[in-house]
Amino acid sequence: MAAVASFRTAVRLTGRGVLLWSLLGRLPNAMCPIGSLLLVSHNSGSVWRGSAVAGALAVSQAVAGPPVGRLADRRGQRRVGLVAAAVNALAILALVIASEQGLPLPWQLAPAALIGLSVPLIGPLSRSRWIQLARGDRESGAAAISLDGIMDEISFTAGPAVVGALATLVDPAAGMVLGAALAGVCGTLFALHPTAPTAPTAPDTPTAPDGARDRRPRPSARLSSTPFALLLAGMALLGVCFGSVQVGVTATTAELGRPGAAGLLYGLIGLTSSFAGVATAALPGRYGLPLRLKAGAVLLLAASVPLPWTGTLTGLALGVGFLGVAVAPQMITMFGLTERTAPAERLGEAMAALVSSITLAQSGGTVLAGWLADRHGPAAPFLLTGAAAAAAALLALATATETRYHRRDHPPTRHPATATAP
Repeated sequence: MAAVASFRTAVRLTGRGVLLWSLLGRLPNAMCPIGSLLLVSHNSGSVWRGSAVAGALAVSQAVAGPPVGRLADRRGQRRVGLVAAAVNALAILALVIASEQGLPLPWQLAPAALIGLSVPLIGPLSRSRWIQLARGDRESGAAAISLDGIMDEISFTAGPAVVGALATLVDPAAGMVLGAALAGVCGTLFALHPTAPTAPTAPDTPTAPDGARDRRPRPSARLSSTPFALLLAGMALLGVCFGSVQVGVTATTAELGRPGAAGLLYGLIGLTSSFAGVATAALPGRYGLPLRLKAGAVLLLAASVPLPWTGTLTGLALGVGFLGVAVAPQMITMFGLTERTAPAERLGEAMAALVSSITLAQSGGTVLAGWLADRHGPAAPFLLTGAAAAAAALLALATATETRYHRRDHPPTRHPATATAP
């Protein structure tokens, strides 16, 4: 019941319409990486070419994320979102045309890179928007972030599934065309919604004697800090887990003679993670965010230990599903800690940086896990998963304290999670 109440609070804060556009608008972000891989591999007959195009998309997205987020913080989400939605939709269509026409690889790499550079960043910007709408109400803000995290998990699961189904039943290009439509239409509706900030909102903007806001340019608050660097590192380690598990599942199902089951099994992470996100929202407030981060990191490590020894499809499904239980709590908690420690006027940039961190690390984890699978067998990628999970647990246990992750607008307290009312 607590989770239902939290989500009702979030819906009252954001409105149902914008939540729908937010969910549908972030699907292309999950559809295009696997969609570009399937499209180019099918049309060219080369998995390497497909991987190169998908890699160009992922790297450009990771590089462009923080600058686009910063631009949205400075110029407003509406203006930046409208441009990004239009360019992203056109870039996706350009890649489809280039691949269908069999153009040389550089002519396919260019639109793929543009797709990554122009991603509307609906996930990071929505989290920034919900926090601004909460206006300091920590309960409403936490509920909105939890709900947004669940939408991320739904898109993470549904996007690849939709692309795979369309590629099998219709054509590999169908999923990319649908992604272009969703990016253009839903990205535009999300940007035009009345909740979109149209100008930067710095809480400390001084007021002139006549009551008007002082519009003079002011130095931007510093984003870099030790807590934020630790959160980026935690997200990167989670990305390595994602990439290595994806390769491990693919290699193991191929070894078992069931390669078609890989997508379904990998989707279990998103399914169980979504349920875990709902449970996270129901936790009492006395369980502070640093404590949740530690518990989630330990759970991630515990879930990664059995993976190298899952020798059947059933065992693999159970292992991957258990791993997913630790994912949403980790991500939701790290986004919540970012809201605590990042300057309000650079929150969109901070959220985008977290997404870039996990995207780059996932790409690196995929490459390294593929190398391990080729040389040491299908279980080897899961050893990389365990190593990344162990590093994440050590990092959280050693650094996640209320003193380090206190709110910028409040002095640190030693034990706020255990404080009781007089």
